[in-house]
Amino acid sequence: MKDAPGARITDDTGDVTDRVRQVIDRLGCSHREFARRIVMDPSKLSRSLGGTRRFTLAEIVRIADIGGVDTGWLLGAPERPAAPEREPVAVPEGGRPLQIVRETVRLIAEHGFHGVRVADIAAACGTSPAAVHYHFPGRDELLEAAVRWCMDEDTERRAAGLAKAPDARAELLHLIALQTPRTEQQRRQWLVWLDLWAQAARSTAVGRLHEHYYRQWRTTVADVVRRGVDQGVFRTVDPEFTALRLTALIDGLATQVLATAPDSTGPDTMHAALLAFVESELTAG
Repeated sequence: MKDAPGARITDDTGDVTDRVRQVIDRLGCSHREFARRIVMDPSKLSRSLGGTRRFTLAEIVRIADIGGVDTGWLLGAPERPAAPEREPVAVPEGGRPLQIVRETVRLIAEHGFHGVRVADIAAACGTSPAAVHYHFPGRDELLEAAVRWCMDEDTERRAAGLAKAPDARAELLHLIALQTPRTEQQRRQWLVWLDLWAQAARSTAVGRLHEHYYRQWRTTVADVVRRGVDQGVFRTVDPEFTALRLTALIDGLATQVLATAPDSTGPDTMHAALLAFVESELTAG
């Protein structure tokens, strides 16, 4: 196969798609979870499986890595006989693609988008730049995958907490706690998010990604407020407008918390201000 890593795979007979489906079936996960594991937009995976989009070679490489199958087999070659036993190669948890993405997120948080080089990512993963390009041909594709993974992880944590909350007020307090940058992971998420804002103003592709996740986040808050009104724990308010005000307050306070000035707003002050907003603007009675 001499195509460039970003080239589209020819699949006129549908053999590649069928074999990708076999990999998903073997793993026993949903299409959305599979897309998360291979760091791919779920809608792109859906279109590729539906035949309206072709997989790229880089995507096939990541699918082979996660599925533990041969790339050549995915592309239509006969399944190879088992190779002689040899010393197993250490594979990072979640596979090499996720390791690359996680280290990219960490480096973006520490140095910003423009301060991250592929060589730095390779060094952090204990591999070569060629190995990074093998999974993610272009730097922009890698940075987009890193942001997508970062935001998907945040979405999963929100969903897990909402499922356990007894009512909408507890749900909203859970969301506020998650957005208060206390832990290293929370600060890292916010640093990546702040860099994403700057990039979104200059890049159409990143701008679409930013719009998607921000709309998702604001909708989550509005839905919680709406449930609270229905449950009687919140007074009657406009859920969308309230979500707009609250998310804007969270953004502004988090930006102050991340500032390095000694007298900058701290996490406790941010959290107290957000709780005061809930009490004064939302709590019934």
